[in-house]
Amino acid sequence: MEKKTLRDVELRNRRVLIRVDFNVPLDGQGRVADDTRIRAALPTLRYVFERGCPAVLMSHMGRPKGRVHSELSLRPAAERLGKLLGRPVAFAPDCVGPEVEALAGSLNGGEALVLENLRFHPEEEGKPDLPKDATEADAAAAKQAMKSKQASFAEALAGLGEVYVNDAFGTAHRAHASMVAVARRFEERVAGFLLESEIVHLGQVLTDPPRPFVLVLGGAKISGKINVLRNLVERVDTVLVGGAMVYTFFLAKGLPVGRSMVEPDQVHLAAEILGRVADKGVNLVLPVDHVVADAFAATAHRKTVGEDGIEAGWMALDIGPETVKAFEKEIAAAKTVLWNGPMGCFEMEPFAEGTMAVARAVARADCVSVIGGGDSVSAVNRSGVADKMTHISTGGGASLEFLEGRELPGIAVLQDR
Repeated sequence: MEKKTLRDVELRNRRVLIRVDFNVPLDGQGRVADDTRIRAALPTLRYVFERGCPAVLMSHMGRPKGRVHSELSLRPAAERLGKLLGRPVAFAPDCVGPEVEALAGSLNGGEALVLENLRFHPEEEGKPDLPKDATEADAAAAKQAMKSKQASFAEALAGLGEVYVNDAFGTAHRAHASMVAVARRFEERVAGFLLESEIVHLGQVLTDPPRPFVLVLGGAKISGKINVLRNLVERVDTVLVGGAMVYTFFLAKGLPVGRSMVEPDQVHLAAEILGRVADKGVNLVLPVDHVVADAFAATAHRKTVGEDGIEAGWMALDIGPETVKAFEKEIAAAKTVLWNGPMGCFEMEPFAEGTMAVARAVARADCVSVIGGGDSVSAVNRSGVADKMTHISTGGGASLEFLEGRELPGIAVLQDR
């Protein structure tokens, strides 16, 4: 998947329109609580500024569903970006319209303008707001009208720049206006450095991973990871499974699960995976012990039990120490580790050790380590070893779809190299 990047375009003194992912959490005072995604855009921005270019940045924040919600304004993100860059960053009160065009046109080289939340306009997502009693004819008419409005919206956004750059991997799986329709209006539409890094590292996992290749999967639901498993089962050497998804596998194996979280309707999928890994000779490692509790709370009574020791009334909330040792051994021998999903309820301190131990093990290993977005990123950041990882993906859903082997619209629309 060779896509053109910023290095393939002559930028000198041209205004660059960049789709970034500034969908960051805010604290109770409306300030940025975690600026990881803003920091991730800095290499692209600095490259643009070094070439004397002004930059117009567009992003979404939250899910305002096409309406203005002041608490989802991107102004705090713009202010945080200014502090990180050490220079003022202008902010537009909207993302389209005459005032925005004037602000963009007044930018000098090395200056940035952050547009207001794209999703304040329903045209960004392209979903018409239909009443519950809408007929099929009503729906068809509304969709056609939205298609026309979305085209106008995309045209207005495209007019704000001369080169289009996508650096928002976290939204690359969405065929939204700013990701696809706007890009199509540019002859030069390329990847920023963050998006390039995602394509390179996740792509290597799919095409040419150094071996042994260990896949570490966790999280709550097997249904959310089943397609990743299906796509990677023929590529990996070992699969380590933690998190609540384990207990759907346990149901498939006839093991007790107590009150642990399970997906009874996905047992057939778990059985399918068990069969496929056996057929392919993949080493599937399930927990041999668990930290269980009598309630879903940090203050609950807890104990460690063996593989078949989860009693009625108890729920498993973390992998146990013997499982940690088994996982550490497999990770230590790996040359590629792909990790997606925590090993337990790491948000509660008594049930965080399994996840933290895996993070430390991956950090120690002499391997290419790719952290596949979502809660895994939060866990790695909390563990304090994020700087020891080869690549930490900024996309939760996007990284999963990429690893499933699906074509992401926001990447597919960019120029091939």
